[in-house]
Amino acid sequence: MTTITATVALGGGCFWCTEAVFVQVRGVLDVESGYSNGHLHRPTYDAVCTGATGHNEVVKLIYSPEIVSLHELLEVFFLIHDPTTLNRQGNDIGTQYRSGIYFEDSQQQITAMAVIEELRSSGVYQRPIVTEVLPLQNYWPAENYHQDFFERNPSQGYCLAVAAPKVQKFRKTFARLQKT
Repeated sequence: MTTITATVALGGGCFWCTEAVFVQVRGVLDVESGYSNGHLHRPTYDAVCTGATGHNEVVKLIYSPEIVSLHELLEVFFLIHDPTTLNRQGNDIGTQYRSGIYFEDSQQQITAMAVIEELRSSGVYQRPIVTEVLPLQNYWPAENYHQDFFERNPSQGYCLAVAAPKVQKFRKTFARLQKT
């Protein structure tokens, strides 16, 4: 039996935090921290941190739409970050921390725009949603030391202060989507 997969990249601040949540989502087959939608070929963390490359810190998800829908993934995404702050998530400031959904096909774009419209209409956010929705372009994996960072460093200060609360929020709100 062949599993149908799809790919989407999500920028919601530091990729350590975003990765920490999505590795726990049922139907997500692979999560890779990386950089997308900038202009530099083979960007490095140091270059991306300058803000000069145009890249965003993202997690690239390979998922099974038969198990988890993009709509559900985006519900999780919007729960764990603030889509109303331009180029910022908490103390992480810069264009590399912008809110973004980077799609691979037009159906994903339609779904992303529909979820954003649902959120706008619901009034859940007091400020406008600034999440960009663009085709996934110029993606590069982050350095190896960024991969599975939370899993390998759960006691690190940033992980305790920022990533762990996002993981807890996911577990509390989306227990039905957790891997068993």
